[in-house]
Amino acid sequence: MCRHLAWLGAPRTLAALTVDPPFGLLRQSWAPRRMRHGTINADGFGVGWYAPDLRPEPARYRRAVPMWTDASYESIAGTISSSCVLAAVRSATVGMPVEETATAPFTHGTLLMSHNGRVNAEAAMSELLARPGAPVPDSRCDSAIVAALLWESTSRLPLPKAVADVVLTLSELTEPDGTPARLNLLVTDGTQIVATTWRDTLSYRAGPDGVLVASEPDDDSDSDDDSDSDDDSDSDSDDDDKGDSDDGGNRNNDDSSGWIDVPDLHLLVADTRKVTLSSLIS
Repeated sequence: MCRHLAWLGAPRTLAALTVDPPFGLLRQSWAPRRMRHGTINADGFGVGWYAPDLRPEPARYRRAVPMWTDASYESIAGTISSSCVLAAVRSATVGMPVEETATAPFTHGTLLMSHNGRVNAEAAMSELLARPGAPVPDSRCDSAIVAALLWESTSRLPLPKAVADVVLTLSELTEPDGTPARLNLLVTDGTQIVATTWRDTLSYRAGPDGVLVASEPDDDSDSDDDSDSDDDSDSDSDDDDKGDSDDGGNRNNDDSSGWIDVPDLHLLVADTRKVTLSSLIS
């Protein structure tokens, strides 16, 4: 449905994260390798980044056009650097609007969020209306409603617990045709990255300069080609989770790449010192 990434660490330019990698978000906008639902991400893109010396809230650049058509973005992407970036390319859920306000990243205060997946928008809106004080979604699209639910949860819970709360709540919803929700969320507050796997792919690569979390590797090390699978089945890890783990993912066959695949139905919490994986269902 979408592809997204988040970086936390030493400052990097937007181009270094989204345009320059051989299989980065720019290429994923027209040729994703692991996307399980859909074939192209041409319904918009967005990038959010932090400039803490100027203001605590992140800046944002969003368009409701394919990333490869926006020459202005490529022109400025090499001139903007940040120690925390969240970016996404969009494949809109059928029936959802294609507009800037429906395009990730969504923002609230110091938070940025992207949703890779699909959820019953009407049912999710009913859940939102049942929460007193919840904000109005930016758009009627399902991802904007998910974002509004997250903003409400973060008013009551620490960020990792708020993300898990929203995913577990919405995971019980299905489409009228019985299709289950897909809820890969990617969230940052500028100091940590929180992400979930719920019926789609996610990998991370940690190094001395920072951590990159992404829907799929951005280099040529992608040996686990999940893009060939277009069914809605879960892909639970074969290993039982024994609690939190700093090395709980499945490495690609190309260990030299450094990419680690996150098992399905998991919560990832990362900062510049540590990446922790825990099961969302145990």
